[in-house]
Amino acid sequence: MGSGRLYLAVAVGGFRRYATYRAATAAGVFTNTVFGVILVYTYLALWDEKPHLGGYDQAQAVTYVWLGQCLYATLAIQGGGAEKDLMERIRTGEIAVDLYRPADLQLWWLAGDMGRALFQMLGRGVIPFAFGALFFPMALPTEPGPWVACLVALLLAMVVSFAIRYLAALSVFWLLDGMGVNQFLTITGIFFSGMVLPLNAFPGVFGEIVRVLPWAAQIQMPADVLMGETDPLRAFAFQAVWAVVLLTAGRLLQSAATRRVVVQGG
Repeated sequence: MGSGRLYLAVAVGGFRRYATYRAATAAGVFTNTVFGVILVYTYLALWDEKPHLGGYDQAQAVTYVWLGQCLYATLAIQGGGAEKDLMERIRTGEIAVDLYRPADLQLWWLAGDMGRALFQMLGRGVIPFAFGALFFPMALPTEPGPWVACLVALLLAMVVSFAIRYLAALSVFWLLDGMGVNQFLTITGIFFSGMVLPLNAFPGVFGEIVRVLPWAAQIQMPADVLMGETDPLRAFAFQAVWAVVLLTAGRLLQSAATRRVVVQGG
């Protein structure tokens, strides 16, 4: 119970920290809304030429766009979540302080990132999504079941997103700088998550490959769950398996990485 309260407090702290950046949040809402409008009209033109691309009709394609804009900052698709601070602490050696805390390193950073993600979804994601629903035709469910299932998929997507970025951050123990890693996260996050185009629209063997990679758990799965394009239990299983695999890999890499830390006098 004490540990649970500790990590809950860390998550609340992560939420409050990002809640203080009100101007940045407002700018993010505006940016996501503008980019959402641009992407919607791009998708509409594409779907006019390729009806039912990826198995979606136009309303579903529009829904996919606005859900993606809602989750862009929530899932740190382009980076900029907990991994950014963790990379800097590894680079400067401040990570030694974290290792002395009576708390699990991975769970500490996961809790903080979950708090950040929750704020980004509420503070930056809800308004663009509501704007899209108000001004564009969207394929939204009328029953509560799909919405609840989508929320579960979103929570799992947050965990998978963190696990990917945590692995990337730990690489700085060996690379000593996170610039290249951040660029890698940006490219893979935007492309393989389906931020540019739904993964269902990717053809052939390449499409089959990208749809089983962990990034597919971030936007594609929640979107398909919300629009009834996949069985929720199947989507949850896919996300949960990747979450377990990546978190386990992160714990193993963390164990190897922390053996590289030398603290004077310790």
